[in-house]
Amino acid sequence: MIEALGWGALAASSLVVGAVLALVRTWSPLVVGLVLGFGAGALIASVSFELAEEGLRIGSGYAVAGGLALGGLTYFTADRLVEWWGGRSGGSSAGAPLAVGAFLDGIPEQAVLGIGIASGGSVSAALVVAIFASNLPEAIGSAADMRSAGRSRRSVLGLWSVVAACCALATVAGTAVADAVSSDAQAFVDGFAAGALLTMLIDSMVPEAKDKARDWAGLATVAGFALAAGLSLLT
Repeated sequence: MIEALGWGALAASSLVVGAVLALVRTWSPLVVGLVLGFGAGALIASVSFELAEEGLRIGSGYAVAGGLALGGLTYFTADRLVEWWGGRSGGSSAGAPLAVGAFLDGIPEQAVLGIGIASGGSVSAALVVAIFASNLPEAIGSAADMRSAGRSRRSVLGLWSVVAACCALATVAGTAVADAVSSDAQAFVDGFAAGALLTMLIDSMVPEAKDKARDWAGLATVAGFALAAGLSLLT
């Protein structure tokens, strides 16, 4: 459990790092877009090699397929609710909807990290890199919006620290669940995380990377994919 908490905290720490970076200086859309593209590429590799492939290795295809469908539907529904909530409470000026969005991204991917640790294998460096890289631009953009809306620095850091702590604890929860459930149930969780992340990538992360980084987004995505794929082969 201590190992799971440590790796979970490391992966989730980028949420706090991103918030701090947003408070220290203003980042250009190009830089944020490049980081978004890099994180998207890393996540695509992790979904392919760390989630879907691993789920099929330890469980049935039906379990993975069911997880994919439910994960995608869950993220889609929750994201619509967050957009509705944000619209009612002032859009980007409302910190709570932004934090909920990061929470929805982080919980399934970090739970899978915990499941991997519980399996007795080595920690997935590719998944840790993917989580860390994908969290940074989200936290930078969201924290900057909160600060512009008048929230205090302490309030912004406090909010993102809570979100990061919840995501880190999800790694511990994933470890505990892996010890108590069947291989098919673990495969279902892998599929669920893959479905949620794929929906998030196509609905928000990739379009925003393209919008901010323009033609450079594709190259950044390839770089992120190449690094995460290479790390997957090494672990």
